[in-house]
Amino acid sequence: MITVQIVEHPDTNLHKLLLKAMRSGDLRTFSAHNRGKKITHMTYDGWINWHRDGHVITCLVKNPRNPKVEWQLMHAFLGRLADRYAGYIHSINIQFPDAEWAEE
Repeated sequence: MITVQIVEHPDTNLHKLLLKAMRSGDLRTFSAHNRGKKITHMTYDGWINWHRDGHVITCLVKNPRNPKVEWQLMHAFLGRLADRYAGYIHSINIQFPDAEWAEE
């Protein structure tokens, strides 16, 4: 599981804006489910559970069938944010809590 924390600029409410875009079809590759608590992508397996607390949106990227490709869903989501919503974002923090460290 990959954890992504998105810090919004004050008074932007990026979470609400993204949900509205998904529901209206403006973000065609992503869709919201379970009252907006779960995001899926039309191509990549897995889902993103997310919630907003203050100005921080916490996203948990999950793919139980193949955790090694969770990065694809994360990449698509962050790429879309950078492309269309960068002005609403102060910073992004990415954590890999379940990843094993490997020495090469």
